[in-house]
Amino acid sequence: MLTIIQIIALLQGVFVLSVLLVNRKKYRQTPFWLLFGSLLSILIYIICDDENNIFIKNSDWFLFDNSLFITFLFLFVRYYKNGKEVFSKRDALFFIPNLIYFIVEAIEIKMGYDHLVVEIVETLIELTFAVYLFLMIYSIVTTKIKHWALYFAIPIMLLFAFSIVNEIIGLINPATAITISNQYFNTSLLLIVAFLFYFIAFKLITKDNQLLPGIKVNKYKNSNLNPELIQKYKAEIIHAMEIEKLYLNNQLSIHEFSKRLNIPRQYISEILNVHMNISFQDLINQYRVEEFIIRLKNDQINQFTLLAIAMDVGFSSKSSFNSTFKKIKGLTPSEYKKTQLNKV
Repeated sequence: MLTIIQIIALLQGVFVLSVLLVNRKKYRQTPFWLLFGSLLSILIYIICDDENNIFIKNSDWFLFDNSLFITFLFLFVRYYKNGKEVFSKRDALFFIPNLIYFIVEAIEIKMGYDHLVVEIVETLIELTFAVYLFLMIYSIVTTKIKHWALYFAIPIMLLFAFSIVNEIIGLINPATAITISNQYFNTSLLLIVAFLFYFIAFKLITKDNQLLPGIKVNKYKNSNLNPELIQKYKAEIIHAMEIEKLYLNNQLSIHEFSKRLNIPRQYISEILNVHMNISFQDLINQYRVEEFIIRLKNDQINQFTLLAIAMDVGFSSKSSFNSTFKKIKGLTPSEYKKTQLNKV
């Protein structure tokens, strides 16, 4: 039965890698190759695992073990999250435990038997891979992104934890360890891997864009803006906000803003998004919040309510004002007012 699962997973894996390679130009290259490396290491593990070798039982072919898959997957999630386009050479250090594990396994095969020191070193290195899994899960959960890797990282981590605890018990008192743990671990891992390949194959067939981050297309690549125009338009946008205070108009739209400044709308969008790193709505909201704070400080006798001041500086509703203010300042308007009173 296990051999059948291996063959199915192997066929699925070859299909998935083939589809990924054909469509590789659609994805950001660093996350793509990290995922590809992760899946490729699984294929090698399926074919050449010592205890579950498809071709020769107890072969000791040892090429790559399952931990390489974990390191690749950990780095894949890392680059998926941070959005970096180029792989950092420093991140290659995460593969050091894999290299050490490879050397230790080679020594163990050369010796022909399990040495206590080797077993201890292996267990310590496996703890490193458990930490990788924990950090990956923690990163996904804390950022509240529903990433598909989480569904595979959690069961693999539980398997690793069980295996490590069992190995530690075996080192202390071999009689109390569960002797079938390695076979159980590898069988369970192969089942997870088979489902992983099936899951990814399904995502690729249904063209789900959450599997891998796509290449960002620069919609301004054919822009006619030159450096002189960029600086000129930036100055006019800032002047319109700081001197003319167009943000006080609660009906202000980018279309109206474009007409007032006599600057094409697409140029305003490009200046803000590319050269000022801000959206139009965020820009006017920042100025409105700062104007609110100025007027709040000048209202020494509490002549106006917070909402009245907010409406006067361009906000159109209480809910949008409260959410925007907290987003920018980290406090609600009433909390901010209390902090200012305490400073007096």
